[in-house]
Amino acid sequence: QVQLVDSGGGLVQAGGSLRLACAASGRTFSRYTIGWFRQAPGKEREFVAAISWVRLYADSVKGRFTISRDNAKNLAYLQMNSLKPEDTAVYYCAAGADGGLPSLSTYYAYWGQGTQVTVSS
Repeated sequence: QVQLVDSGGGLVQAGGSLRLACAASGRTFSRYTIGWFRQAPGKEREFVAAISWVRLYADSVKGRFTISRDNAKNLAYLQMNSLKPEDTAVYYCAAGADGGLPSLSTYYAYWGQGTQVTVSS
């Protein structure tokens, strides 16, 4: 079992930055792929980024967002720069270890509670 707690969301102006954090319980954090997803009002949850031994990014955030992790501290991060109003959403971190595509939400067994990111124009 892994429990995830998201934090770091807030209100920021367009062009600004935020860093989201995902704190995980358990001793086997390093074996999990960590993903970040987001869901805007009225839209489906969408993939943002994932990290295992490689990093994956959605095209919409490439060059602006950076995913990282600190296995010693059971933490994962999403550094978000050059934020745009269309980045406004609830952001969720997730942990998964099954075979399949880390860009799909079905890959992940554990989810955080979400943190709101609002980007004003």
